[in-house]
Amino acid sequence: MIRPACIAAALALAPALSAEEAPAPDPTAQAVLEEVPAAEPAEEAADGDEDEEVVVIVDIDDPLTPLFRDGTDVDLAQFKWIARPIVVFADSPADPAYQRQIALLTERAEDLRLRDVVVLTDTDPDAASPLRRKLRPRGFMLALIGKDGGVKLRKPLPWDVREISRVIDKMPMRQQEIRDRRGL
Repeated sequence: MIRPACIAAALALAPALSAEEAPAPDPTAQAVLEEVPAAEPAEEAADGDEDEEVVVIVDIDDPLTPLFRDGTDVDLAQFKWIARPIVVFADSPADPAYQRQIALLTERAEDLRLRDVVVLTDTDPDAASPLRRKLRPRGFMLALIGKDGGVKLRKPLPWDVREISRVIDKMPMRQQEIRDRRGL
């Protein structure tokens, strides 16, 4: 069973209906964990296919799609060709490097959204999540995954969104996206 969970940054990432209605973002806002309850199980199929794989399609252009998500139960395949996951690992949500990284990402969230980025966080090393098994972090780690599913960058320290954006903007697929948007 897939159990979706989301992380939303309080106030700073809440989508606003219009510029007039939006409160000024609070730069001191802390990231807030918000667990989304699992959907009610559908009636079991008559043929007994209980282990059928469920594919979750992410609409990254939907302004209500959260930029920050809990990565403990996430399969990177759901983002392939759709989004560029940034995975932030730490051994605890109290890790100063983790808190600094989340603050840096929150400050320039719109720049990340323009580049089809989804931030996945994992602060529970005991859970042995699929992301941890694949990327094998030691303590704090930032990893950038391309739309093709390949690991493009690994960093042991927090990185600014400007630096991350430069790396993304040099990727061939991003270059093609820029050309397509210009109509060339």
